[in-house]
Amino acid sequence: MVQTVRPATAQRIGEVVFAALALGLGLFVLIGAGAIRVPGAGSTVGPRVFPYLVSIILIASAAMVLVDLWRGHLGPQEESEDADPNARTDWITLAKLVAFVVAHIVLIPLLGWPIAAAILFGGVAWSLGAKRWWVALLVGLALSLTVQVVFGGLLGLSLPLGPVLGFLQPLIALLRG
Repeated sequence: MVQTVRPATAQRIGEVVFAALALGLGLFVLIGAGAIRVPGAGSTVGPRVFPYLVSIILIASAAMVLVDLWRGHLGPQEESEDADPNARTDWITLAKLVAFVVAHIVLIPLLGWPIAAAILFGGVAWSLGAKRWWVALLVGLALSLTVQVVFGGLLGLSLPLGPVLGFLQPLIALLRG
């Protein structure tokens, strides 16, 4: 087996890009968390706590990676038995995955969250080589309906049912209490 070693400069650039993206995401979440409207209730734990926590973890992690890189430490090179360093990117599969994510975003207001999520799940499974796409679609529908009931019904989050599954709205309202 022939092993190819990435040059240290390419690895360093990759790690700097990763740390910069993590830092940017952390700052984005921090700014977004500040824009969350908080109701006038006297609760000490509000809707901003978790986003602030995530942003602090992201920013701190990115800063630690950058400090480590500045000191000259690189992460260990990935080793794997199954990785083929000469394998080319499968752009068609990547395009399918992107198309299903975009379709999910477009379909949520049209069909509702559960149907859009089932299409996303089935489409991603088919893109990644599922033999029976219809089984993946049914599993996706079962998972998305479960998430709809748990998060939309029991936790009260706003996940739109859409016109196809609108008949389930009384059940969701009943679960909310």
